[in-house]
Amino acid sequence: MSGKIKQPIASPLRVISCSRIRYVLSINATMLRFDFASDFSEGLAAVRQGDRYAYIDRSGQEVIAVDSSFDGVSAFSEGRALVRVNDVCGYIDRLGTIVIPPQFPGANSFANGLAAVRTGNRYGYINLSGEMAIEPQYTLTSDFAEGVAAVKLDDRYGYIDPQGKWVIAAQYEDAWSFSESRAVVRVNGQSCYIDRSSAIVIPSAFDGAFSFSEQLGRIRKGSIWGFVDEGGTEVIVPQFDFASDFSEGLAAVLVGSQWGYIDPQGKMAIAPQFNFASNFSAGLAAVTLNGKIGYIDRSGAMAIAPQFAQAGSFAEGFAWVQLESNWYFIDSEGRFLGQGA
Repeated sequence: MSGKIKQPIASPLRVISCSRIRYVLSINATMLRFDFASDFSEGLAAVRQGDRYAYIDRSGQEVIAVDSSFDGVSAFSEGRALVRVNDVCGYIDRLGTIVIPPQFPGANSFANGLAAVRTGNRYGYINLSGEMAIEPQYTLTSDFAEGVAAVKLDDRYGYIDPQGKWVIAAQYEDAWSFSESRAVVRVNGQSCYIDRSSAIVIPSAFDGAFSFSEQLGRIRKGSIWGFVDEGGTEVIVPQFDFASDFSEGLAAVLVGSQWGYIDPQGKMAIAPQFNFASNFSAGLAAVTLNGKIGYIDRSGAMAIAPQFAQAGSFAEGFAWVQLESNWYFIDSEGRFLGQGA
């Protein structure tokens, strides 16, 4: 379960020019460096120094010193963060206090006041106090989205509400979370889209279908990818070797061995030229050129020069990046967190 689950090319194409690079990073001793770093969420980011985890705020200050017995931590969601101790999961609050003791072999982050957890070989949901809100009974679960969650009971998928009541009976071979009032389900081996009443609103006409984003749903026919609108019309006829979801008005697509970006009309907005391309966030997207990762803006201009071994998307003003064996945070201007402090 995922979510748990031919248009003409525009001219001229926007191709990178090295003279347009705004910022090239240089390392100095004041920059905050870590052995691992993750996205900022709810104002905090989990980092690791040696075998010790901590959370920092957007100024780079450590605000939660994580217990050294924890084997792993997650991003905060709804004021709770997952922690793992001896292969079982619990939750801490923003003070670093354990508020739900580690006890679950498997657990998700909170969404809409509930978190999916596993006890034994069944899944249920707990509330923010750690009380079992929906008793473990499902063979698979997903996070709540748009007021419902896709769950699997025995060998069929359906959708439940936050009280655990069936809103769409278990009947599908597979099911994805709702997004923009549509969900992908599989019936008789074919993928189609349903609405909240369980009516099929886009019948199966493809070999693969994926969640809607920015009013367009990704589809696959054979090995080529395109997009449909909410009525099921193929507004971007399948033609790409791969396609990502639309984000901030652009979607990364693979043409042969190179990645570029299209607009919602299917016109090529940024010419295929990258070894890899990620989604836009905060006006920037991480792209790979010659084995190094940098960031472009929506015009295709290289904003932060390719130099990183790994790089994340921007979240709450910062993106994590890896240089050699160290991890850092940069802002959208390419400045390191802690630079010049």
